[in-house]
Amino acid sequence: MFKILKRFKIFFIVLIVFLFIIFLLSRDYIFNKKELSYGVTFSKKQAEDLGLDWQEMYKALFDDLEVKKIRLSAYWDEIEPENNKFDWSDLDWQVKQASYAGAEIILAVGYRLPRWPECHYPEWVEKLDKNTKDEELLSYITAVIGHYKENTNIIAWQVENEPFLPHFGECPVPDKELLDNEIRLVKMLDARPIIMTDSGELSVWVPAAKRADIFGTTMFRDTYSKQLERYIHYPLEPGFFRFKKNITRFFTRPEKWIVIELQAEPWGPEPFQNLSKEEREKTMNLEKFKEIIEFSSKTGFSEFYLWGVEWWYWEREVNGDGGLWEEARILFN
Repeated sequence: MFKILKRFKIFFIVLIVFLFIIFLLSRDYIFNKKELSYGVTFSKKQAEDLGLDWQEMYKALFDDLEVKKIRLSAYWDEIEPENNKFDWSDLDWQVKQASYAGAEIILAVGYRLPRWPECHYPEWVEKLDKNTKDEELLSYITAVIGHYKENTNIIAWQVENEPFLPHFGECPVPDKELLDNEIRLVKMLDARPIIMTDSGELSVWVPAAKRADIFGTTMFRDTYSKQLERYIHYPLEPGFFRFKKNITRFFTRPEKWIVIELQAEPWGPEPFQNLSKEEREKTMNLEKFKEIIEFSSKTGFSEFYLWGVEWWYWEREVNGDGGLWEEARILFN
């Protein structure tokens, strides 16, 4: 009897210590709700796919919403549509407009960048062998950094987008050696921080975070799984992200942690413009928008880039529903 009680006591003490450790890892002592800040990711490709005047929409981000943080993408297929023939016009315009507005810019470079199909190779690159393709990628990155390095509104370079998420997008198998070569190249060309990104729900952060000066996670709550053929609500609490962040800190220490994609648009079996209002609202609507803003404010992160600004504008311009746009204006102001 005495041995049983002794073992129970030891088990109880171990359990208490374990729960205490979990509690500590789930906390973020520097979290301060008053310091939260918000930006957006903008994709010219997405705006065009929605049939929008992308320049009018883009200007509205600064003139109407008063956005002060923005992530842009230097899509390889747009920047270098032909080998060694560069077209900077559209991205130059985006960078200049953001700079005039005094906005901080994250510029993403690489072959894998935000928006479907994730990997944005120029057609001429597809015909090349792997080694030549890699050389051309590094040449394109060199050109992008050289072209924009004098712009002081660019605060960081994002190298690739979620490079350790192999099952998403129409992309080749991840190549860690190539990724490391890209990072070394960018660091050699410019001293600004490197952002690495990863999935908040589907990835282990360590491989990306150990390569990052700034680590950016995604944060989605309601999605559609093509594999399961059903809608999914991630049964996660804000403490999950605090816990994951603090676990990752055991192995690597980026200077800064941000939410690079905070869900603020629908995710269905087809592009949302092809879905009914009822289907769109299964994964995002005004109420869910407010809920995820509140959810994210408790995760221990303080900087968030919302994913879906093109949708808010599309709802307002095409469907006459300005609720999301107006709610975003309140958030940014």
